[in-house]
Formats: sequence, structure tokens, C-alpha cells
Amino acid sequence: MISATMKNSFTALLSVILLFVFTQNSVAQNPITPEMMWQMDRVGGLTVSPDGSKAAFTVTSFDIETNASETNIYIMDADSKESRQLTHHGTEGSPAFSPDGNYLAFISRRHGGSGQVYVMPLYGGEARQITDLPVGASAPKWFPDGERIAFSATIHADYNGDWDVMKRIQEEKRNSKVTAFATENRMYRHWDRWLEEGMYPRIFSATLDGEVTDLMPDSRRYFNMMGAPSYDISPDGSEIAISANSTEPPYERLNYDIFLVKTDGSGETRNITSHNPANDSNPVYSPDGQYILYGKQRMWEFYADKTRLAVYDREAENITVLTEDIDLSFSGWIWSENGREIFMQAQDRAKTSLFSIRADGTRLNEVFRGGTNGGVQLFGSRNLIFSHHNFQDPAELHQIRRDGSRLEKLTSFNDERVSQIDYGRVEDITYKGANGNDVQMFVVYPPDFDESNTYPMVMMIHGGPHGIFGDSFHYRWNAHAFAAPGYVVALPNFHGSTSFGQEFTKSIHGNHADLPYRDIMKAADVLAGRSYIDENRMAATGGSYGGYMVSWIAGQTDRFAALVNHAGVYNLMAQFGSDVTGHRAYSYGGSPWENKDHLAATNPAEFAENFSSPMLVIHGELDYRVPIGQGLEVYGVYKARGLDARLVYFPDENHWILSAQNSIYWYEELYNWLERYLKD
Repeated sequence: MISATMKNSFTALLSVILLFVFTQNSVAQNPITPEMMWQMDRVGGLTVSPDGSKAAFTVTSFDIETNASETNIYIMDADSKESRQLTHHGTEGSPAFSPDGNYLAFISRRHGGSGQVYVMPLYGGEARQITDLPVGASAPKWFPDGERIAFSATIHADYNGDWDVMKRIQEEKRNSKVTAFATENRMYRHWDRWLEEGMYPRIFSATLDGEVTDLMPDSRRYFNMMGAPSYDISPDGSEIAISANSTEPPYERLNYDIFLVKTDGSGETRNITSHNPANDSNPVYSPDGQYILYGKQRMWEFYADKTRLAVYDREAENITVLTEDIDLSFSGWIWSENGREIFMQAQDRAKTSLFSIRADGTRLNEVFRGGTNGGVQLFGSRNLIFSHHNFQDPAELHQIRRDGSRLEKLTSFNDERVSQIDYGRVEDITYKGANGNDVQMFVVYPPDFDESNTYPMVMMIHGGPHGIFGDSFHYRWNAHAFAAPGYVVALPNFHGSTSFGQEFTKSIHGNHADLPYRDIMKAADVLAGRSYIDENRMAATGGSYGGYMVSWIAGQTDRFAALVNHAGVYNLMAQFGSDVTGHRAYSYGGSPWENKDHLAATNPAEFAENFSSPMLVIHGELDYRVPIGQGLEVYGVYKARGLDARLVYFPDENHWILSAQNSIYWYEELYNWLERYLKD
């Protein structure tokens, strides 16, 4: 029996423990702030060894005070699930395992120059620099024999295999007093960089002794304009499949096809998807080398056309589309070890789920649904490893059995930080939008929400327009950070949003204004009808296309007490100065030379006489997707009319605000603006 003394001692100890836990939680729990988000580690760059026994991934951390970041590589064992930090220089990325799993290739700038290929033994020892080029290297992949490493580098097409010529070209450019840029191309800059004349990416190979071979001599094709090139090496090492642009200057549009490139340095290349006028992407060889799995779109003028899984038979030289009748757009596909199954992800109803399908296109199965998932890889003998995040949790690595059972969290870089955050609840609702169609919307509440009180409402309008506000942890437009000061936040996925089927996404093609605007107004009606929302204190905020919709709202209604327009399109005519213009006449249903009346009917600039709601305008100088003139023009119109407006200009940011201190300042401006017009 337990004595009374022992019982009292146990009760006292339990009280102390509970008091400690309560005190810790009460002290730790605070609404999320921009500073908290920038203190979080960002987990990414996932890859797995060929035998599935080890995973490599990157972790990026930020120093707010210095505005700097560090990225290092970690290794995880599939059996023990233990992780260890492999690199410590803060400049590493793009890990790639050797075929035997004993070495890791990666890109590093530890030597102080542009990124180069390094190789490190995993059984102990220092990393060794493999390449020493006058240009940066990226996207390393091992050849199956382990004797060579493929990588991408951007070079001047006239260097003719002589790196001294490349150095001279660079030196002449640095020393030239001429600062002009001349072109006759339609595509001449992208996102935040000018496409330097004569510079093109190619795939190279390097031996472990550093001997570099150009595998695509004389090639003048663009690869992926943003991010790493999408390519794979055949199991026998004789061929590379790569997604590259097939159109010629002046680049009226870009069309990505799958090219097969011999790896002997001959430059022999063959286009296997020339019949398709739209993009073909991400080729992946089957384990036996017989097939190439890739993504296929059909409409070049509709960038959000769904991506179908297609298979190219290398022997028969024919193509089979596996998922034509499946109303999902897939990405990130991989083969199972025996080639009988395919794993991938797809957006579905405002989440991004993991799926599997038989290699013949039958038996589609949702392996895991919840939050946002990506980067799926085979891990161990029966598991999948992937990145998972949601509204409350930043990305961490998880694993799950291939049949969808036994979900397990593998990393916890941010658990302590997340435990200190007081989040409001998230509601997932569906309402009747334009034309009586169902529209999904997330509603995010502030911490300590009390239904008996009244709250201002903030409408968040996503960009694209073909995108979503999904169940994800967003560092730039974080819904909980918007709600934290005491706002109820609405995130409607209006007509045109992805993840709700091809027809819903395509429904606004040719008219970007009508259906989304009606959906947003109906979303405002839904929330205004709730007793705790003060409909006189509502704001509309948006970036990119969301900024376009904010300017459109400004000319259509005075319902919102405040507007926030980040990097928004204001004048559709001027948007033909964007970096990408090939599909705009189709997207808008008009152009400055054709169907101008239709273009004008959906152009916010045509309704400036109706502006009244105060607008915060935010824009970056390096934004070539929505050029800076768009923000300056709407701000100038507001000021010319004597209306309340504020301009926040970032001289060194692009379409996104990417540096820590600028991002924190961005949120400060947002909070101050909303408080000015929404708080009592």
C-alpha cells in the first residue's frame, strides 16, 4: 500500500510539474510575429541514396541582424532515423548520393567564388573540390558507374570548349564602359535578371579528377527559367533526358520539350516530344531504362493547363499518356524500385496530397492527405520520405508506409519555436460563389478569439491567378501573421484557383476580373453575415494577381475600409512590358492591338474615377514579372486625385520580399496600415 506521506509527496511533486508546465506554456505562448518566422530553420533539398538507406537534406537558417543566411547539409539514417550535420560552411546545397551511397556530391561556395561541385566521403574525411570553373555549377547528378558527375552551368555559346575564352569574355564585359543592353528578342529578361545575350545553360560532366566535358556543345537552349534544370541520366549512363526550350529567337514563346542527349560529348541530341505544342517536363528513367516518365501539358497558351503523366517507350519510340482522364495536375514523380508503381504529388482541394498509381495508369491511390506535401522519395524498404507543412507547422521531413499507414515525423528543427506560438483556429468552409458554384475558403482566426466580440476582417487574395491559398506555412503571406493583431482572415480560393479541377481553373481564361471578383464579394458577404464581424472594418489585400484584384476592387466598390496592393498589376496595357508576354493576349482575352474593348473592360486603370478606399502600394524595383511602373502608376493616380495612399518601395527586391529585415519591415508597414483604418 502507498502511505499517506508518499501520496502527499507524489501529489506535491505532480503539482510542481503541472505548475511548471503551465508556467512554461503561459510564458511561451505568444501570437506569431515576422521575427519568429525568420528565426525558423527551413528544411529542404531532400534526396535519398540509391539503396534507400540514407537521406540527405538541407537546412537554412537566418541571422536577422546581419540579414544573412546559412545553408548546410544533413544526413539521416533510414533505420535509426538519426540525423547529423555533414557540412558546416554555410554555403552548401544540391546534395547527390554516389551510386554506392558512400559519397555525396554537392554545390558549395566555401572557396569564396561561384558555386562549384564538391565530393565528400560519408565514412569520414574532408570534401574535395571537383570543378574550378569561371562560371557557377548547379544540379549535380552521378553517372551510374560512379566515375563522373553531371552538372549544369551557364556559358557563352562562343566559348567553344575553351574556358580561357570564357574568362576573356567575362573580363571584357567587366571592363567595358558601355552599359547599354540591346536585343531583338521578345523574351529578354526573366523575374529579376536580364538574359545576357549569348549566355545559355548546358549539361557538363566532370570526372572525379576534375576533367570537364561539355555534353551539349553548340546548344543554345534555355532550361528551367527558375530553379534547377530538370534532367535525368539513363541507367546505362549513355544518355541524358532533359527538358529544354525548343523555340528559336526571338522567343515569341517558350515551349519545353524532352531532349535525349548522348553523354559521349558528341552533342548528338534528339527531341522526342516535338509533336506537342505545350510544355513537357521532368523526365525520369524507369529502373530498367526502358521508359521515360515525364509531365505533359496540351495548351501552350494556358500556363495552368493540368500536367499529365506520360511514358515514352525508348524501344518502341511511342508515348502513352497515363492520366488524361484524371482531373489532377501532377508533379514530383518517381518510380518504385521495380518500376511497377509511380509515386507523386498533386494539389487537391486546397491541399497537396501524395498519390500512387500503377505504371499502366490504373489504381490511382491517395497515399496521404493533409497540409502541403512534396519532394517524395523512396526511403528504406517500405517507406516514403517527404516534406510536410501546414498552416501551423513549417516544413519538416516525415515518412509514411507506401500503403498510407504509419505516418511519422522525422525532423523537429522548429518544434520548440512552434510550441511558443499561440495560433488561432483555422476553419475550412465551402460557400456558393459566382454562378452558384461551390467555392472553398479558409478562415483563420486570431488567438484568443471570442465569438461574443466583434472583429475587423482582412481578405487575402492569392496571386497567379492560377494558384491557391493552401493549407501551407507561407513565409511571405502567412495567414496567422495577418490574423495575429486581432483580425479574422479570409482566404477564398476563387474561380481560377488550382486544385479544384481543370474546368474551375480554366474558367477565368480570357477574363481575369469577373468571376474572382464575384467570388470575393460573396466571401465578404458570408463573413459579414456573422455576428462577430464588423463589416465597416474590412480590408482587402493581395499580391501579384491579388494586387490586380485589389486595384479592380478599388474601381468597383467602396466596401473595404483599406486596401493593400503588393506587386500588383494595375494597367493591363502596361503588362505587355512584363518578362513573360507570350500568353497574355489569350489570358486577358484582348491586347493593345486586338479586342481592345474587352481588355479595357477588365483593366483596373479604366476605373480610376471610382477610387476611394485608401490603398497601401508596395513594389520592388527588380520586379520584372509585374514591372515597377505598375505600382508607381496606381500610387500616382491615387495621389493626383487627393486620396489616401502610401508607397513602400524596395530598390533591391523582386516580385517577392526575400531578405529578413525587408520582410519584417514589410509586415510593419502592413500592420500600421491596417491598424490605421480597421482598429477602433
